[in-house]
Amino acid sequence: MGGHSGVPDDAPAGIAELYERDRTCRSLGIALEEVAPGRALMRMRVSEDMVNGHGMAHGGFVFLFADAAFAFACNGYGPVTVAQSAQVSFLLPAAVDDELVAEAVERTRSGRNGVYDVTVRRVDGTVVAEFRGQSVMLSGRAQPQKD
Repeated sequence: MGGHSGVPDDAPAGIAELYERDRTCRSLGIALEEVAPGRALMRMRVSEDMVNGHGMAHGGFVFLFADAAFAFACNGYGPVTVAQSAQVSFLLPAAVDDELVAEAVERTRSGRNGVYDVTVRRVDGTVVAEFRGQSVMLSGRAQPQKD
């Protein structure tokens, strides 16, 4: 990790600023460990505030975590890119204090559209969820630059 807390030194241009503006990731302790155009690896520990009435990680937090990895993977190219649609399959529950990793990988990109798969695992390698996101690049908009 480099000059920006939670962001690797070799992050593509604009990614550190994107992470700094992402108050949700920062407040939940989601760290961006690796990022390159079309790829991202993030880490999150499940807290007591993230569980549902059954005592397992709330699906909304698992989806949010996968969606964050998707966002950083598809924004590594520079132009502002957003989700067009996404779906998740919850495979196994995660519990309080489980450390999770989300690995996003680009499957294809054509014109302004992309397809990304994100696997959410416990650090022991057990798959918790699979996420697929479709992205769309907003034409004519680049990542905002800091002064």
